[in-house]
Amino acid sequence: MSKDDLITKANRPGQEALRLHPFYKGKVQVLPKCAVQAFEDFAVWYTPGVAAPCRAIQTDPELVYEHTNKGNSIAIVTDGTRVLGLGDIGPEAGLPVMEGKALLFKFLGGVDAVSICLRTKDPDTLIRTVQLLEPAFGAINLEDIAQPKCFRILDTLRATMHIPVWHDDQQGTATVALAGLLNALKVVGKRIGQVKIALIGMGAANVATYRLLRASGIDPQAVIACDRLGTLHRGRADVERQLPDYAAKWRVCLETNPDRVGGNIPDALRGSDVCIAFSAPGPTLIKPEWIRTMARDPIVFACANPVPEIWPWEAREAGARIVATGRSDFPNQLNNSLVFPGIFRGALDVRARTISDGMATAAAHELAACAEEAGLREDRILPRMDEWEVCPREAVAAALAAQQEGLARLSKTRQQLYDDAVKTIGNAREATRLLLDEGLIPRHS
Repeated sequence: MSKDDLITKANRPGQEALRLHPFYKGKVQVLPKCAVQAFEDFAVWYTPGVAAPCRAIQTDPELVYEHTNKGNSIAIVTDGTRVLGLGDIGPEAGLPVMEGKALLFKFLGGVDAVSICLRTKDPDTLIRTVQLLEPAFGAINLEDIAQPKCFRILDTLRATMHIPVWHDDQQGTATVALAGLLNALKVVGKRIGQVKIALIGMGAANVATYRLLRASGIDPQAVIACDRLGTLHRGRADVERQLPDYAAKWRVCLETNPDRVGGNIPDALRGSDVCIAFSAPGPTLIKPEWIRTMARDPIVFACANPVPEIWPWEAREAGARIVATGRSDFPNQLNNSLVFPGIFRGALDVRARTISDGMATAAAHELAACAEEAGLREDRILPRMDEWEVCPREAVAAALAAQQEGLARLSKTRQQLYDDAVKTIGNAREATRLLLDEGLIPRHS
């Protein structure tokens, strides 16, 4: 396939999206989950019968999980300030992404997700709004919120709420990056504690990725990170001056790049074994000639969406042994859609109070194990989204970690967790199939 053909193929999903979104007018809907066999049933599901469970919950608030769908409901919350690689496009323009995420939550994880796009850019207003939503949801997924406020928003909500609050651009991306790196290193025969890593882009994704990688055995002094102003090191006074907003980024400055290598992306890549890029979209941000300066058998994760920092075929031509992107239409999709449905499934199934780094790490190792069991190749370091059995296994790993860390309200065995996850996810997928077969969801050409 020629380069022009590859570019045409890469542009096709966007063209199809413009055709099919108006056809369906959205991607998710609300359907009953209780039996309505006669209109008399509404006396049970609504007034007067519904008063009885209301009084029961008033007496014991924990019964809300037994009498309602709270235990399987989450909110996907955004202010639209950093949607995909599109930037600050506003809450309405962010809604298609939130609906898409809700679809993935349901189809892959059996989780009922509601899109909530807020018309505010004020972090305190967003924090207060999410706090007020707590009675209605079992967990919160923060999405597409610009830095630096995304860090304070997440930290504040995790400290003040009694349900899991997760920022997928931070924790989800870091989890899948760790899983991908574990397997990529196995393919090229290198160890995580002995490789040099270049982190390109130091927004929410790579700040969290650095934290998980550090906890998993990388040598911080073998890392060179780079933001839009250049490489990070303890001499970056501009980052130090913004310490209240960028505390985690300043930590990267202090712990990495001990030789204070200056410059920009090409300087960070030179001699590195691994490039992990979560930066600005555009296929010329990383140039092929810079890949050629990396170490033997380099690993390149170019994960900007919707367009990677370098086209994968260009990276391979320049010598990259393994290339991953965030897109499903290229091999080695390194996308948080591989982890958030499973992690939330596990967190909800044990009523976890939060989603810890330990839970995320457990899910990353399980995701990596799923791919390894199927056979690792240069073009297959992670499972594909259509391998549905991966999600229940991640759910079990996250749930067991929550129990071990004392974060779970419920205690279940490994088998119970797996059976529950398989049933819930299977029901969601079967319901979609039945709606298609009956024509209630029209098929498209």
